[in-house]
Amino acid sequence: MDPSINPSIHPFHLQFSSYSLHPKRNHTQPSPPSSNPMTPSTPTESHWRFSTVTGYFYQSEPSTDPNTFNYASSNFGLIPRAYPTDADLGPNINQKTTWERFAHHVRTLNAQSTDPNVRYKVLFLGRHGEGYHNVAEREYGTEEWDKHYSLLPGNGTSNWVDARLTEVGKSQARTAHNTWKQQLKEHIPTPEKFYVSPLNRCLETAWITFVGTGMEGTEPFRPVVKELLRETIGQHTCDGRSSKTAITTEYPTYIIEEGFTENDEMYDAELRESDSARDKRFRDLMQDIFSTDEDKMFLSLTAHSGAITSLLNVFGHRRFSPLETGGVIPVFVREERVQGPLPVMEVEPWFGVPK
Repeated sequence: MDPSINPSIHPFHLQFSSYSLHPKRNHTQPSPPSSNPMTPSTPTESHWRFSTVTGYFYQSEPSTDPNTFNYASSNFGLIPRAYPTDADLGPNINQKTTWERFAHHVRTLNAQSTDPNVRYKVLFLGRHGEGYHNVAEREYGTEEWDKHYSLLPGNGTSNWVDARLTEVGKSQARTAHNTWKQQLKEHIPTPEKFYVSPLNRCLETAWITFVGTGMEGTEPFRPVVKELLRETIGQHTCDGRSSKTAITTEYPTYIIEEGFTENDEMYDAELRESDSARDKRFRDLMQDIFSTDEDKMFLSLTAHSGAITSLLNVFGHRRFSPLETGGVIPVFVREERVQGPLPVMEVEPWFGVPK
């Protein structure tokens, strides 16, 4: 890496093991799709180590308050600054936008890396818009929601099984759509691949956000539906997914990953995934995605609050909570291929319904 860049790197220190089995069998975590490449029968020979490169996006800076930060009015959080690669752009540098200079910087870091095991990616992490379950949790309070209402299919007025977007949630997704369109005028580097959680609120958020923006890969829009990109698993009916048939019927252009089961085999009505088990799931998912997309530099993931919390942990990013419904947070990630199997992680067991 160019020593003149001098970024702060936040490494991910948690220790992980290979994917575990269903919580009812060993009380840690359910099986992923059978074809998931991160579930080998023998130890992996190498793995990815992740860290966040700070100094590029406001969200990674300790001085940024998540409670007041507005991604839509802040160029997704891109910090206006000079880059050591600006000189490459010649006398027309003043005609380049900050996004153009940043994209050139990222591509140069990858092209000129002195270590073939080190690469850099930028991930745009989008949270779904407001769903009916979010409204219900606000109405009843988190304690009563967790103990009682989250276990129900609805309240007679609203249904939150695989919760759908409210009108507010759709409006929040349109804000993300408009923000992307505005940033396209500034020549933002667009995602080379799109991933989306299988839960309906994310499927719809991704559709509203990207379809009609005109960016490459959105006409038709064909994001990859990843089972492991879902919210914290278990108990809450809003976090159980619809059938594969229902998803493909409603979103026929979406790509369903290989091994995706017809029915939701990960959801457990009695047990809920612990935070550390969720972190482990997302560590394994990132091993999968970063291996599959080793040559790509810009990715989009449409997911959930808990999912993004775990992703930030995996990348060694500072906590950025709350990320509002419909919000977007970019993360500049340094990835390093390390020889040897994945380290072991101490994972807390799944837990029953709070009393």
